Amino acid sequence: MRVSLACRLATRVHTALRVGLASTPSSSHPRRPKPARVTTATMSGGDAPTKRRRSYIDVGANLTDGMFRGEYHGKTYHDPDLDVVLRRGWDAGVEKVMVTAGTLSEAREALELAERFDHPSAETSGADDEPSTSTRRLFTTVGVHPTRCGEFEASGDADAYLESLTAIAREHSCRKAGGRVVAVGECGLDYDRIQFCDPETQRIWFEKQFEITRATGLPMFLHMRAAAEDFTAIVKQNLDGFNGGCVHSFTGTWEEARALLDLHPDIYVGINGCSLRTEESLEVVKKLPNDRIMIETDAPWCGIKPSHPGHSSIQTKWPAKDKKKRGGIDTGETVKDRSEPCHIAQVLEVLAAVKGEDADELAEIYRRNTLKLFFPEEHAAL
Repeated sequence: MRVSLACRLATRVHTALRVGLASTPSSSHPRRPKPARVTTATMSGGDAPTKRRRSYIDVGANLTDGMFRGEYHGKTYHDPDLDVVLRRGWDAGVEKVMVTAGTLSEAREALELAERFDHPSAETSGADDEPSTSTRRLFTTVGVHPTRCGEFEASGDADAYLESLTAIAREHSCRKAGGRVVAVGECGLDYDRIQFCDPETQRIWFEKQFEITRATGLPMFLHMRAAAEDFTAIVKQNLDGFNGGCVHSFTGTWEEARALLDLHPDIYVGINGCSLRTEESLEVVKKLPNDRIMIETDAPWCGIKPSHPGHSSIQTKWPAKDKKKRGGIDTGETVKDRSEPCHIAQVLEVLAAVKGEDADELAEIYRRNTLKLFFPEEHAAL
């Protein structure tokens, strides 16, 4: 899969809603279809039930991918629709999205995308307010994906390439007013795809990127695929100055997960559709402690497919059509087999079913986990 928001003040905690079946647009395809919505009764103060929206933070979405410009395998099938995709996510309760970057150029592109497409909601922003991470919704990472670590040497000056990454992360850090960079990454090891970058190069530049986190104080957004032993060893050797991280799109064993969690109290596991595609993977996520889980879509990849064992647990759905057959980009139809931030609701529903726990409670736990690591000032204000 391809690789691929904040830190100021939050004024309130969103508690959440039980997800029901999404409404489907009528055959007339209205221009602005009614979004899928879900509500649940939550208790506040005394015993009176209140209705509130469930909130999600998607910690990994590859929004710079060409699919959101209508491009698939070099061919254009529809108009760019990222604005519609994001609106669908906001309507579904997505509170923030972390845009994943996997190269220096992607880091720059992700920052530009966040500035261009982030339109603070009217209910959380004021005309005279300085933009804070609680009113902004798009954030980014800065780093190099393991399969693309060849870019360091290919640039002609690998050290300068690393310095440029560090400079962007420092200048745009969410620890500064208006900053959007919340993590160093996506970086790590991927031995499933060594045809793109050999393991030795991956190891060298994974370890080098810890220099960015030490220079900025930012946590990391991490990638581990078929490389648990080497990955765990490198993290263990670089705990000095390490500020925690999320090992996203986790597909490993329970033993591998436990080894990661034992390394540092602020290491979390990111769960998306790829983490839920076999019975064995469901057994792993069932054992994961809820206070060490974050949820994500890895859009446009890693959707939950009908062949996945947890698919029957999905309640929130959107109509989907083949990219060649959609009536338009704003008809309410998603693209078949293209994951979007709105689909994070489905990840939560499968997790809740697997664990046998209340989806609303889990949504808030996972949201708070994410705030704690990536948006600490908001978490402190809860």
